[in-house]
Amino acid sequence: MNTRTRVLTGTALAVALGAGTFGAVSASATPAPVQAAAKKDDDRNFTTSTHLTIDAATRAAQAALQAASKENQKVTVAVVDRNGNTIVTLRGDGAGPQSYESAQRKAFTAVSWNAPTSVLAGRLAQTPNLKDIPGTLFLAGGAPVQAKGAPVAGIGVAGAPSGDLDEKFAKAGVDSLGQ
Repeated sequence: MNTRTRVLTGTALAVALGAGTFGAVSASATPAPVQAAAKKDDDRNFTTSTHLTIDAATRAAQAALQAASKENQKVTVAVVDRNGNTIVTLRGDGAGPQSYESAQRKAFTAVSWNAPTSVLAGRLAQTPNLKDIPGTLFLAGGAPVQAKGAPVAGIGVAGAPSGDLDEKFAKAGVDSLGQ
């Protein structure tokens, strides 16, 4: 190697090492304003919410699935949190492929409006554009989970031959949380 090549290689290596060291230090450092805000005991800027645990969501989904199984129904059960994020989904043996998404959308719809989806489906006559809201499904089969009257989760069931049965199973899941 000639001198010029060695100088360029050495310079490139030094720059790479320097950048790596700077990046590691920068990544581990917490900016001062964030630290100051975290230490402050002022609760005006923060909110606390109630969430369904994964264990509770799983128990509720299993209770809904068992209620459906007792009536020889092949369904899928979805439990979503207050923001519509899926906590757990259980697809029963033999449940149709469409039931997975339908159960999630029914759960999301129930928690979004804090009402059973059968009630919400009735509102479509007065407000048909409700069905255009992304991620919703206005068919019976979804039930909200409440804490102190506020929605904290939704349970959706899909796959039974009627929405009334789906909703009956979803309510069995909700009821299991009170036991």
